[in-house]
Amino acid sequence: MNKLTRYIAAFALALTAFSATANDAMDAYAKYGPRGDRSWGLKARVGYAIGGTMPIPLPAEIRSINRFRPNGGFSFGVDGYKQFDKRWGIMGGVHFFMEGMSTGADVKNYHMGISMGEDYLEGQFTGVDITDVKMSGLTIPLTATFRINPRWTVNLGPYMNVLFNGDFSGSVYDGYLRVGDPTGEKIIISRENPATYDFGDDMRTLQFGVQAGFEWKATPNIGLFGQLDWGLTDVFKSGFETVDFPMYPVYGTVGITYSLY
Repeated sequence: MNKLTRYIAAFALALTAFSATANDAMDAYAKYGPRGDRSWGLKARVGYAIGGTMPIPLPAEIRSINRFRPNGGFSFGVDGYKQFDKRWGIMGGVHFFMEGMSTGADVKNYHMGISMGEDYLEGQFTGVDITDVKMSGLTIPLTATFRINPRWTVNLGPYMNVLFNGDFSGSVYDGYLRVGDPTGEKIIISRENPATYDFGDDMRTLQFGVQAGFEWKATPNIGLFGQLDWGLTDVFKSGFETVDFPMYPVYGTVGITYSLY
């Protein structure tokens, strides 16, 4: 009888410990979740974005990339989220972004439209191409969220970019342009007298892609986040053929979140 009593006492103690652990876990999810007893919340965020606008995969016309400098910029905005249970939820937001890059590449038979003085020429360029890209606008994501544990949350879903300002410009030199096609008239372009291009007016206003990210809660109100925005649509408008392969924006952002509500 004493042995049975000890077994019952041990089982009751284990059950009590398990219940306490479960309650602590639930308390932790509540602590780092929406404020109060709500299942939804609102948070502000500020971050810094770096990345590039690039063809995927790299075409054969680009023989080598000699220089790459991300010209990142600040991003800020707000996110609203809803928890369906302690782990799964949904999040949407509006984020202002500034993104950009500068690259230098050796190219061969690269289809280009260039300006030389008052003349505009289009054809196949071989030589050095310098490209500068700058974009600013709004990102509107809608993602599913999953809380790995009380502090860590990951998210995945589509986004839409609304472009306010777009610049895609550059220069070419140390080479030549075959006007029209690879057998056309050969125009020498020197470093001292480079040709230029500007395709900013040909960038599309609406761009779509996929966003993946994470957030780690340092305190119940303050978090650190990272995200990757992978564009799935060409940055140029339909029908733009001067650059004859699609260019996709791929940018990462890291920053801080703060729970507002």
